[in-house]
Amino acid sequence: MSESLMELNKPVNKYPIKKRKWKPTTVAPYLFVSPFIITFLIFSLYPFISAVIMSFQEVNGFNDTTWIGLDNYRRLLNDGDFYAGLWNVIRYGFWTILILIPIPMLLAFIMNRKTTFFKSLFRAVFFLPVLTSTVIAGLVFRFAFSSEKTGVFNSWLGHLNIGPIEWLQGSQTAMIALVVIAVWRWIGVNMIYFLSGLQGISPELYESAEVDGANGWQKFISITMPLLKPITIYVLTISILAGFSLFNESYVYWGAVSPNNIGTTLVTLIYKSAFADGEFGYACTLGVALFVIVIVVNFIQVKFMGLFKEE
Repeated sequence: MSESLMELNKPVNKYPIKKRKWKPTTVAPYLFVSPFIITFLIFSLYPFISAVIMSFQEVNGFNDTTWIGLDNYRRLLNDGDFYAGLWNVIRYGFWTILILIPIPMLLAFIMNRKTTFFKSLFRAVFFLPVLTSTVIAGLVFRFAFSSEKTGVFNSWLGHLNIGPIEWLQGSQTAMIALVVIAVWRWIGVNMIYFLSGLQGISPELYESAEVDGANGWQKFISITMPLLKPITIYVLTISILAGFSLFNESYVYWGAVSPNNIGTTLVTLIYKSAFADGEFGYACTLGVALFVIVIVVNFIQVKFMGLFKEE
């Protein structure tokens, strides 16, 4: 009798805990996402964390590491090669952005016109360079920028009684050589980006503007430019990233070490510190500094472009 009373006096749980049943429909998304997460953890997050730790160490081998604190960062602040490489990538980024945004936009506008003939042919011609190996293209341009009279560019200048110019030996001419190969390689890709944006703009907007008496320039400023803003921000972002990650072209032109640092970039400096000098700890410090610089520059860029503003 007492036991039955105790059973009756037990508190009743109004919200019983339901056991989660794992169904195939709930497990499947995790299975599909897991390869990406595992790959990211192994090949991105773990190397990044290891690089940050190594930036505070002197690494002489796999099992020979010494904790040196901020010594590598103090060395970085006094490293002339670092500032030379940073200045080179800033100049390179400035000139490539100045060329590789307005010109591809203009070409995309021409390709988008109904009166333009052989559109598919021109698209293929402009896009073809990006399919070419960077190393092979760099070698071709290296011979084209040869200081000899037989070099392609010196041969052209020879007809104007100019030169020959030692393209790969001077700071200004070396930058021209880097920018020329970048423009040749990426102008078609950026044109395709802008062309896709132009094709997404409704023709009715232009027709309405014509009814209101807007001319071509007014339609471009009031309709085309605002609607191409997302594409412009994307192209600007990848151009900035490409500038700071510049390596192949510089390495093909000069190798890891260029005369008077005219072709030194942050990535070539990382390569030189790690594989030529064997200073893996300092190379990781340079990598961390490059990461911070890119994050700050891109944050300023998207903030300036108004990406965080509510429409």
